[in-house]
Amino acid sequence: MVGPQEPVVTGDAVVLDVQIAQLPVRAVAALIDITVVFLLYVIGLLLFTLTITQFDPALSGAVMIIFTVLALLGYPLVFETATRGRSLGKIAMGLRVVSEDGGPERFRQAFFRALSGVIEIWMLAGGPAVICSLLSAKGKRLGDIFAGTVVISERAPRMTLPPPMPPQLAWWASSLQLSGLRPEQAELARQFLGRAAQLNPAVREQMAYRITAGVVAQISPPPPPGMPPQLVLAAVLAERHRRELARLQPAPSAPPPTWPGMQQPVRQPIPQPPDSGGFTPPS
Repeated sequence: MVGPQEPVVTGDAVVLDVQIAQLPVRAVAALIDITVVFLLYVIGLLLFTLTITQFDPALSGAVMIIFTVLALLGYPLVFETATRGRSLGKIAMGLRVVSEDGGPERFRQAFFRALSGVIEIWMLAGGPAVICSLLSAKGKRLGDIFAGTVVISERAPRMTLPPPMPPQLAWWASSLQLSGLRPEQAELARQFLGRAAQLNPAVREQMAYRITAGVVAQISPPPPPGMPPQLVLAAVLAERHRRELARLQPAPSAPPPTWPGMQQPVRQPIPQPPDSGGFTPPS
């Protein structure tokens, strides 16, 4: 059971559609994690009692406090950091913690979530976490709000793939500035292209020019003159998707070193694209 589709805006102003995890699924994952922590704590407590007679009461109390903090704070911190946003409960339920910009959870964010979880889940029996999740549009508990994270479902149905890049517009799309494109406008374009074949031709043409004009007004440079509006929309959405995938991939390795006297490869001249003009819908 997953939540509604929600747009997550990345740092490059690209919208990544995800499935927000609903409260019941997160509650089951939390119960699994609580059970694991409880079992580990009991096992550690039994092992500690075997050697407690070797310490004085003050040292034994200090060790117990440290052990309790490590069990409650260390488990989610270590697991979510090592698995990039997943604990044993989240792995079992197909959930993952990600940043609000769509990137993986960072150590700082995992620490804030774990620290908040000690208070809102363990000390207050999960009451604040449940109330906050019900009030939040993205199902966030207090730890998610402080850390800037959101819990998503990895077992959600695959989203509709973006349209393929029109070859004649690839050069133009690679130079686009997409930071001004609003998420709702891009989502409108995606839904239109997905349903265009089902529309009446006259209605489809009218909607295509209207939606394309709204998209072109928020990006730069404008498309080449005379391009069909559906191709323009497809190029924009395909380029957004390509940049998002490139951002999520690891950084490329450094280029090989060059040494004095090493023969350098001959660089071929880059062909220049034709001049582009504005997009003008027919009257």
